[in-house]
Amino acid sequence: MAEQPSRPLSRRRVLGAGAALGALAAAGPLAAPARAEPADASWPTAFPLPDGFRPEGIATGPGPYAWFGSLGGGSLYRASLATGRGETVATGTDAMSVGLKTDRHGRVFIAGGGSRQLRVVEGRTGRILATYEVGRPATVVNDVVLTPGAAWFTDSTQPQLYGLPLGPRGELPHPREVVTLPLGGEWAEAPAEGFTTNGLERTPDGLGLLVINVYAEGGSLYRVDPRTGGARRVDLGGAKIPDGDGALLLGRTLYVVQQFQNAVDVFRMDTTGLRGRAIARITDPRFRVPTTVAAYGDRLYLPNSRLDIPPAPGTQYDAVAVRRVP
Repeated sequence: MAEQPSRPLSRRRVLGAGAALGALAAAGPLAAPARAEPADASWPTAFPLPDGFRPEGIATGPGPYAWFGSLGGGSLYRASLATGRGETVATGTDAMSVGLKTDRHGRVFIAGGGSRQLRVVEGRTGRILATYEVGRPATVVNDVVLTPGAAWFTDSTQPQLYGLPLGPRGELPHPREVVTLPLGGEWAEAPAEGFTTNGLERTPDGLGLLVINVYAEGGSLYRVDPRTGGARRVDLGGAKIPDGDGALLLGRTLYVVQQFQNAVDVFRMDTTGLRGRAIARITDPRFRVPTTVAAYGDRLYLPNSRLDIPPAPGTQYDAVAVRRVP
């Protein structure tokens, strides 16, 4: 059951939130900002996650903490970036936790995968604040991004996004206010409800959304208008992102995790998000099919999903840190 706002939010309000993003773009991420100064050299650059955890999503903040979601269930794992030590936070559900983001209120917004759930959890206690069911049986809710006016989620098997409009103080909407935004324009969907959409981010100017499409043109990026769902393919100068999973925008620098390539491709985007130039590729021998990425200080943190091996209760998992591109 969703937390009830004091006043209903309208569909027009969440769609109109897209127009307001530009004015609020300078506010930056809604969680604690990923500060650019160097992290303490004593902080670990790798730390273990629980055996059998099956990590997928990661979010950082508030403060020097990372949160991890699991393909194996609804529990989260909270780790100190300063020490690498952490604890499992039970949320009271067995539904998987895929992509996630945290906000300044300490809430965790979770994409629930095949459960078709959008969940909002109190980070420290694991208490579920709201659950919203979306889509249809084939739906896979994959990733989430926070904007000043809404939380947006991708559906990997349906050509649509889901939006949770947020009130002026971050109030959560009533279930009837959840927005289903069909994708149109140049968007191309895999046939027969195949896997198409993965990660998403905001455009540098804050007016649009950047959505990874692993099917179209051998792996592409699209700019989506959150008011209309109109999609335009982003010119990446011929670069392909067929294994594109998590995405992270810092300023005009976009990091795209290419999971099975064990790499992070880095693009410098124009302000509109319609054009990008490949500037770097980050690889590391410690990468073992990383899926998503989050930043703190001058570091990027990635969970190793090990999707190339069958999951088992004793499988060891970890997270690693690498330097951001200057």
